[in-house]
Amino acid sequence: QVQLVESGGGLVQAGDSLRLSCGVSGHTFGNYAMGWFRQAPGKEREVVAGINWSGDRTYYADSVKGRFTISRDNDKKTVYLQMNSLKPEDTATYYCAADRTFRRSSITLTESGYAYWGQGTQVTVSS
Repeated sequence: QVQLVESGGGLVQAGDSLRLSCGVSGHTFGNYAMGWFRQAPGKEREVVAGINWSGDRTYYADSVKGRFTISRDNDKKTVYLQMNSLKPEDTATYYCAADRTFRRSSITLTESGYAYWGQGTQVTVSS
């Protein structure tokens, strides 16, 4: 059974940093791209960042470019999202997801491209 478990969320002030982690089990993690999505209250879920299976390609939404960094440790089966200079508009539930396609050459930006999802971790940024 594939499980993705996010951790690291919390309540912080604007300008602070957080690092989210997503541990994966029951999955051949190293062969699949991973993504981070977020959903704010009343809004649709949106892609935040993605990393390909080998870790040498990344994608960032314009809203987080330069502030967030996605990385992965295939030995630990964990993907990370380092979030710096947090803003109130970053407040959301953050989800990690595993791509459904083996060694996809690109980073998929749509929810339908991901087969497995975590339960989410809440990030709240106060002003």
